[in-house]
Amino acid sequence: MKSIPKAALSGSLKDYRALKNSGLMARADSFFSWQDLRRQHGLWPYARSTSSAPRPRSDIRTDAGKATSGVNFASQDYLSLSSHPRIKAAAREAIDKYGVHSAGSAALLGNTAYSLQLSAAFSEFLGGREVVLYPTGWAAGYGAIQGFVRSDDYVVMDMLAHSCLQAGAAAATQKVQYFRHLDSDAVARRLANIRAADTKNNILVVTESLFSMHSDTPDLRALRSVCDAYGASLLVDCAHDLGCMGEDGLGHIGQQGMLDEIDIIIGSFSKTFASNGGFVAVKTRAAAEYLRYYSAPHTFSNALSPVQAATVLEALSIIRGREGKELRHKLRDNVNHLRESMARSGREVLGEPSPIVPVRVGGEALGRLASKYLSLFAGIANLVEFPAVPLGQSRFRFQVMAAHAAEDIEAMVATFNRAMDSAAEELDQIQGETGAQQVALPGAGKTPTALDDTLTEA
Repeated sequence: MKSIPKAALSGSLKDYRALKNSGLMARADSFFSWQDLRRQHGLWPYARSTSSAPRPRSDIRTDAGKATSGVNFASQDYLSLSSHPRIKAAAREAIDKYGVHSAGSAALLGNTAYSLQLSAAFSEFLGGREVVLYPTGWAAGYGAIQGFVRSDDYVVMDMLAHSCLQAGAAAATQKVQYFRHLDSDAVARRLANIRAADTKNNILVVTESLFSMHSDTPDLRALRSVCDAYGASLLVDCAHDLGCMGEDGLGHIGQQGMLDEIDIIIGSFSKTFASNGGFVAVKTRAAAEYLRYYSAPHTFSNALSPVQAATVLEALSIIRGREGKELRHKLRDNVNHLRESMARSGREVLGEPSPIVPVRVGGEALGRLASKYLSLFAGIANLVEFPAVPLGQSRFRFQVMAAHAAEDIEAMVATFNRAMDSAAEELDQIQGETGAQQVALPGAGKTPTALDDTLTEA
């Protein structure tokens, strides 16, 4: 067995983000040396590419070009619509009519008949809200906050909110505060402190309806009550559950009866709706028009292409129909099957049932070795490690599709267990050779914080 250097099993992306006393480009060299060491030993599981459609069984390549295939729980195609015949037909029709490019900002001449129809259809889906479309979900999250919030305003945000939300807040105001994950009482304390000093300026509370690294959800009604008590607005990002959860496809917002109670709803098309793109949904035409001209990603980016808009429009039609309900039921059954099978095999499954099934591994070294073996054993899933999650809490994020068969799930569970056992055995050997109790990681023993030790959800 080829000896693995300790450096390939330790360290993190955070170590190379802002090296002191290094030139602007020199820090890139240091990062690449560490990254390539991991790559050489099969311990860099990121930036892989698909050689086939994102189906339950897929062909992929590593970023070093090595081809492999296996059962796929790494793609975000929750209702398995990306290869649906109706979706592909709608895309072909859009190309025949419009070509492939919008050729302009939505603020100028980038809209098409498809994007106008999509805005109207999403408005109906969301109970009559005004809908503003964006070229990506990231742009929608960033743009919603940057577009509405000004420098004297406050943003109070869940500490695990997505990077687009954090970046939008940072661009809009220096008055950004974070609260403990899912803690409504902590929100109340933050708002009370703000209002004790400032009774005039605006406050925006920001959360997600489903957090993608933990598969958990906030109490939206409790947050609404706190916002009302202190004169704050509420923004909810529903990227991972809208369309694929709930009897009506409205995700946790629908399940909690909160569709009419949220001031700003944002979402992404890339998880369930078979395309890139995103949206912001607000309650009034005035708010939508304001956003269109003060939200930089909307004004200064090209609009959704006609192919994207037509694809999402057809996906929404499926999602709202009988087939969509059947696909959600199949997805729900697959989620429960995977969670139960993992738990029966002794694995720690995190969060609540959703298309995201996080399974805790623990130490970063063990996670990297397990990822290597998972690929060798024809399993495809995404490793998440520090700083995307707290130190020592690496996990695999299994993403479930409606098209997964029972045998796909059982194959993944068996493959994952085999990979974990092989990784634990190799780690024991490495630790025995070094005489160490564990492979040390920078910062070990330090309590993670929201901004320093934990990045944000992907």
